[in-house]
Amino acid sequence: MLSFPICKINLGLNVVEKRPDGYHNLETVFYPVPITDALEVYPMDPAFPSDVDCDLKVTNIHIDGDEQRNLVVRAYNLLKKDFPKLPRIHVHLYKGIPTQAGMGGGSSDCGFMITLLNRMFSLGLQEQQMIDYAAQLGADCPFFIVNRPSYAEGIGEKLQPVSLDLKGWYLAVVRPAIPVSTKEAFSLITPQHPVKNCRDIVLQPVETWREQLVNDFEKSVFAIHPEIGAIKERLYEMGAVYAAMSGSGSSLFGLFRNPVNLDSFDEEGTFKTCLAL
Repeated sequence: MLSFPICKINLGLNVVEKRPDGYHNLETVFYPVPITDALEVYPMDPAFPSDVDCDLKVTNIHIDGDEQRNLVVRAYNLLKKDFPKLPRIHVHLYKGIPTQAGMGGGSSDCGFMITLLNRMFSLGLQEQQMIDYAAQLGADCPFFIVNRPSYAEGIGEKLQPVSLDLKGWYLAVVRPAIPVSTKEAFSLITPQHPVKNCRDIVLQPVETWREQLVNDFEKSVFAIHPEIGAIKERLYEMGAVYAAMSGSGSSLFGLFRNPVNLDSFDEEGTFKTCLAL
């Protein structure tokens, strides 16, 4: 069975308080974006010699680390505990979503894996049950069960639908080849509640967002990497009605009335695309 995990952008991201467990409570609006990976699952031949129940192969973009720690495999193993009759499987993950981008690529693979397994093997899980499984694996993972515009609180796992439709807009995404340390980005933030909640701002005309809709990570990340901040300014110079960083970076995005040419972003290793929403 084949599935195509999407990614997300953050429309506003406010770090509102530090929790006793060391994490931070956030307020953000997740918006789904049709930049995709490809996730293929098929049963393993019973005679196939394998030391693992979920055999993962990742192609197109190299991902460091043990593939058995990948969120796709962890999603399978989590469900396997409650559904021990799940067969052994092969998984091919073709990465099209840029990594270390603040666009939730790994979380999306996780959420879509849960949904795919539920459908493929008739597990009978309802949406909320899949959300509960996803929340055990990562803060952004539950969003990729619902895949619709959502206001998120907590560490990103508490979701409420938002009546937001950006159909007709063009989205430009630029992810420079600059790694951003999420830990370092958090360390430079002083949590505080925003003057106006991002959930309310996104229901206003997009033209009002520039002065009101804020990603709190931009201040700290741009201070460390001014070249990332310069990309945001270039998007505005090209005519973006609104531009921001997604998550803790390093992707920047801009909303445009018309398609734009991103050939000027030609630095080595840069991911760039412009698509209709």
